[in-house]
Amino acid sequence: GLSGKGNASLPAALEEMVLGGACSLKLHEDWGTTPAAIDCCLSVADDYDVQVMIHTDTLNESGFVENTVAAIKGRTIHAFHTEGAGGGHAPDIIKVCGLPNVIPSSTNPTRPYTVNTLAEHLDMLMVCHHLSPSIPEDIAFAESRIRKETIAAEDILHDIGAFSIISSDSQAMGRVGEVAIRTWQTADKMKRQRGSLPQETGNNDNFRVRRYIAKYTINPAIAHGLSKDIGSIAVGKRADLVLWNPAFFGVKPDMVLIGGMIAAAPMGDPNASIPTPQPMHY
Repeated sequence: GLSGKGNASLPAALEEMVLGGACSLKLHEDWGTTPAAIDCCLSVADDYDVQVMIHTDTLNESGFVENTVAAIKGRTIHAFHTEGAGGGHAPDIIKVCGLPNVIPSSTNPTRPYTVNTLAEHLDMLMVCHHLSPSIPEDIAFAESRIRKETIAAEDILHDIGAFSIISSDSQAMGRVGEVAIRTWQTADKMKRQRGSLPQETGNNDNFRVRRYIAKYTINPAIAHGLSKDIGSIAVGKRADLVLWNPAFFGVKPDMVLIGGMIAAAPMGDPNASIPTPQPMHY
């Protein structure tokens, strides 16, 4: 599905996008995530039963996190990268993860927090938002978004289930091909640092495994109102499956099925006269 731009103070343009096929609307600070835009977007979403995602105002120009929460008025919303580098009210956007109506998520470049996590983010952010390293204000803006304290807190908030989703942007604060591996790297780090979860029974990690796999499967499906059709393996749902050789889990899938049909798999030259040519590629 495609998301429409949700930044508007009047509903007509948003309604036109939804009627044209948009399955959700996205509010982004680069186009003004003002209280008026938030209220308008959520009102249209309620009328047409679509989801809203929000990237809040890093510079707090149009209000602080409390103003954004007030504009949401208790309605359900998905908060993108509710953490320490992706953008949003500085320095305290992370507090919205405690609200019952907010579905918080992380973008994968901050997952997990390790010794080199911070090093790449300044340059990444400068490029993604067309900032100049020669302008002190641009550097200050970028640095206000990259906070090691809240990035580190993400790990634990994911492990206790306070954060619901790990996702990617695309060519902007996220690597679309690394969602699975970054999720399990976070789970592994948390197991090493925090041990078994209190909900575990026996010598296993079954509860943690279910918690983390939900972060990129059923939870995003629920967030977008699509869980009746996708997000888990169940009778009646679409057969959208990724099959892995355990040795390459999270890195190189063995086969990708969309709607029960093979969409991608390693194979050789389709012009070959035998079924086993090499080199293999997707």
